[in-house]
Amino acid sequence: MGKKRTRNPDDDVAMTDEVPAQTKKNNNGGDSSDSDDDMDIVNVDFELFNYDPTIDFHGVRTLLRQLLDADASLFDLSSLSDLIVEQNTVGSTCKVDDKANDAYAFLTVLNIQEHSPTKPVVKQLAEYLADRATKSQDETLAKVVPEVLLGEGKQQVGLVLAERLLNMPAEVIPPMWSCMIDEIEAAVEDKEPYEFTHYLVLSRTYLEVESTLNQTERKNKRSKATGELQYFHPEDEEMRKFATAAGSFEYTKEGQAAVADSKRAFQEMGIKPVGFMMLIEAEKFPKAVQGITEYVATGGMSMEIS
Repeated sequence: MGKKRTRNPDDDVAMTDEVPAQTKKNNNGGDSSDSDDDMDIVNVDFELFNYDPTIDFHGVRTLLRQLLDADASLFDLSSLSDLIVEQNTVGSTCKVDDKANDAYAFLTVLNIQEHSPTKPVVKQLAEYLADRATKSQDETLAKVVPEVLLGEGKQQVGLVLAERLLNMPAEVIPPMWSCMIDEIEAAVEDKEPYEFTHYLVLSRTYLEVESTLNQTERKNKRSKATGELQYFHPEDEEMRKFATAAGSFEYTKEGQAAVADSKRAFQEMGIKPVGFMMLIEAEKFPKAVQGITEYVATGGMSMEIS
């Protein structure tokens, strides 16, 4: 599966690939988790498309809200969505059945230095990420990210935004990243502002926390983190191996939102979403993407939590 490399935003035909998804059915035709006798293979065609401003605004906005989690309300997501879908020669949406459907996933990169002077939401994002980095436990992240985002040097930072619906098949991930690498190379050849010194990948992770079932207690204290950092996007664990700095951060509004018991990762555990960012030097970025491809090919990526 892979979108055709093109500099024409109207030519957004995608090559498709079948990704098998298994569902179990009982003898009455309903779903069943108890019977292994009958197994149907459902072949789903996931297609990659260039952004279309007339179609993709709402789908991208919904996924941005998921990506930014508790802090989504801090930003003008409509303006950010407009910028993403108008930048339709770099990045992809991933859909099923038809281009006119909402995106199941999206991937893009925005030039922080190019857009900050004219797009307030990009400037706000840069300042927000610089602030969150300073509060990270990773000392390198806390030092370097503010310097490359807000410094007066010659750094050109590509902010990578990627999100998808939970439990998307792992096979759809590498083609999206590989296509974006090709499109960035083509854009640089066309003298467009995509010649970055660094990439800053924004993502989400989570911690296992004690589930506080008593509503009164939950309002009076934060959930206590009890486990190691876990990844909503399993490929992040592989990509961070190529990062100059990487680390998690708490959302500024985290204290105002209780951890939902409906999102429990285990029977007696809940999850506490936290932000995550990785700073990768441009020369290492293609290798990081190749690392994702190899990781998926060898079966290293497991399904995400639901």
